Amino acid sequence: MKVVKIEVLLTAAVWRNFLFVKLTTDEGIVGWGDGTLEWKESTVRDLILDLGRRYVIGHNPFDIESIWFQLYQVEHNTGPIMYAAIAGIETALWDIVGKATGQPVYNLVGGRVRSKLKVYANGWYAYDGDLGQLSARAQEAVGRGYRALKFDPFGPGGREMSRDDFKQSCLVVETVRKAVGDDIELLLEFHGRFSPITALEAIRAMVPYRPGWCEEPIPAHNHESMAQVVAASPLRIATGEHTYSRFGFLDLLARKAAHVIQPDIVYSGGFLETKKIAAIGETHYVSVAPHNCRGPLGTVIAMHLCANIPNFQILETFEDYDVPWRCDLTPGTPRVKQGFYELPTGPGWGVEVDETLIAAHPENPDAKLNMFKSGWEQQMCK
Repeated sequence: MKVVKIEVLLTAAVWRNFLFVKLTTDEGIVGWGDGTLEWKESTVRDLILDLGRRYVIGHNPFDIESIWFQLYQVEHNTGPIMYAAIAGIETALWDIVGKATGQPVYNLVGGRVRSKLKVYANGWYAYDGDLGQLSARAQEAVGRGYRALKFDPFGPGGREMSRDDFKQSCLVVETVRKAVGDDIELLLEFHGRFSPITALEAIRAMVPYRPGWCEEPIPAHNHESMAQVVAASPLRIATGEHTYSRFGFLDLLARKAAHVIQPDIVYSGGFLETKKIAAIGETHYVSVAPHNCRGPLGTVIAMHLCANIPNFQILETFEDYDVPWRCDLTPGTPRVKQGFYELPTGPGWGVEVDETLIAAHPENPDAKLNMFKSGWEQQMCK
């Protein structure tokens, strides 16, 4: 079997474009992958098409390790755009292999460790400064069955915060905790906003509200500084969405710079690469909670990973807080039920892609989100 055609399709989804990779083989098998990299999708598309011509067309889709190694080693330069392009190609190859063998992808890498996956809701918390509205939206999410909610209480905060902004952030978290009670897990997103000392001040202030973690409290790329925050923090620190490939996570974990790691399958370079990252985490007894602001296909791909790895903790989803036609893009996609996903069981990723619906929502080159600008939550949290 050989890959004979590569295509990239983009569809607008408010603050980003979902990027689908379509590979077709000479036997007529079609594989779908996800290479969504927010606000850089057109660049990733061009790179996928270029790399596809050089390394994928004419090659056996089963040769995933070989193709990945060539893209990493021969191309030599890495980074998020490169890894997203690799991930788009690699995940489409896995779909082909699963369909060719008649197996879900998780069965091809050791089978499932669990049959359903705990999830947390993101994208639910737009409130336009009205704490009553925030309380109602939190209760609405719990009413949908979610047992864990993630949100960013810090508005457009940067490296430092005024005392008034600091107090307002505490009030936001207190409002959500009172709204949902003590049994719902709250996960606090910091979006890499703060200096180490400001981050620690914010983390300590959140202790009374018992969050499950504080996510990416400082910018992600100085692992030594992150390790200092982790060592002094009274709460769990989760990080890793902006750490790329197993090589980046090796350094992060060697420095003891995370309590929970959050690799992103696209940012990290693909499904198998993220499984390797999880294995490194397992050797450090660190749990994995994949970052997942993808569309429905990326979420299904993450389900296969989470089903397979022993140290899975929880999976992010925007399912109920995204464009209303989100799940229609991938017929057969499992839906959240009482805070869990059941696993897809079909071959490959277990879903197909509706190209007609993609065409009905064409690419928006201006899709963007600035999390350091007032009101960003209103744009993201639909």
